[in-house]
Amino acid sequence: MKPIKAAVIGTGFIGPAHIEALKRIAGVEIAAVVSSRPDRAKQLAAMHAIPKAYSDWKQLAADSQIEVVHNCTPNNLHFEINRAMILAGKHLVSEKPLTLNSRESAELVKLAREKKVINAINFNYRFYPLIQQARAMVQKNEIGDVYLIHGHYLQDWLYFDTDYNWRLDSDISGESCVIADIGSHWCDLMQFISGLKIKQVFADLTTIHKTRQRPKQPVDTFKGKETSTPTEFEPLSINTEDIGSMLLQFENGAHGVFTVSQLSAGRKNRLWFEIDGSKKALAWDQEQPNQLWVGYRQKPNEIIIKDPSLLDESARQFAHYPGGHPEGYADVLKNMFIKVYDYIREGKNTLSDKPEFPTFTDGHLEMQIVEAALKSFREQRWIEI
Repeated sequence: MKPIKAAVIGTGFIGPAHIEALKRIAGVEIAAVVSSRPDRAKQLAAMHAIPKAYSDWKQLAADSQIEVVHNCTPNNLHFEINRAMILAGKHLVSEKPLTLNSRESAELVKLAREKKVINAINFNYRFYPLIQQARAMVQKNEIGDVYLIHGHYLQDWLYFDTDYNWRLDSDISGESCVIADIGSHWCDLMQFISGLKIKQVFADLTTIHKTRQRPKQPVDTFKGKETSTPTEFEPLSINTEDIGSMLLQFENGAHGVFTVSQLSAGRKNRLWFEIDGSKKALAWDQEQPNQLWVGYRQKPNEIIIKDPSLLDESARQFAHYPGGHPEGYADVLKNMFIKVYDYIREGKNTLSDKPEFPTFTDGHLEMQIVEAALKSFREQRWIEI
């Protein structure tokens, strides 16, 4: 089997996570890594025996050997880089949000279709085995009619006003912070499991820390960890939300509500949901990913554990180890990339086949939801997607 040559742009938290996941997939060769920090690119390349280290993504676009590009850059670079790679004929895996607005995301969807470039967006939470199990149960009508979808996604990494990250700068991250960053994951996951599209939203957004203390010198990070400590700060006005709640209406008439926050002390990455149906309910917590709660009115509740022998046939392929052997975040990246690279290897194209992974079309829908949330908050009314 001839290896598919891939490259990763970006060396923050998620870039190395992509690299480590790709190294676990047979038939994929990581041929290049790109960073605006040449020393960082060389460091990662040396760590993972990657032959090429570029300091400019345009060098990658011109590299005819690279077949697939993983775009792990800050949000404001997504559109320009994705567009250039499509025009260069390279398949793409992009971090989310896909772009800064739906006009740009619509253009990428159209261009990728015209150029027959395979495209994926990293809504990786879909690929937990028990998420696939939940989806299978909904598809088989085991929970009945969906009444209510509710939950939250809570973190605490922006808890203090001295916490700073480029995601707080709207010029880099876009008009929305927490809704676009983690709310997009929650919305995508609920639509994926339920099979129902979000049709209307009513949003309440707030900014707790309206002024933050930004380090005067950039904080150095490598593989998602700080390697330097700031000593001097300057005040920065913040114009994006750090807490948000949304009422939702789904296409079958089901109702929903969720809260997202990056100021919830002690919550590191708690994506939690419950889907309440006419036969039973399902609930799952990303911090306890190997258990799926099943709720009943007429008999004791159940816990389904991540064990291939207990899962629906469609979900078993995503559980690579026997019961009692936990699988987590790194494994769902691998699961998603396996689907992407199998699709590329089979020579399929986005015009004639429905892939088993989220595409730029899903990324475009999430941009529309984010924009609807912002408009809803400004105008204090329901907004249709």
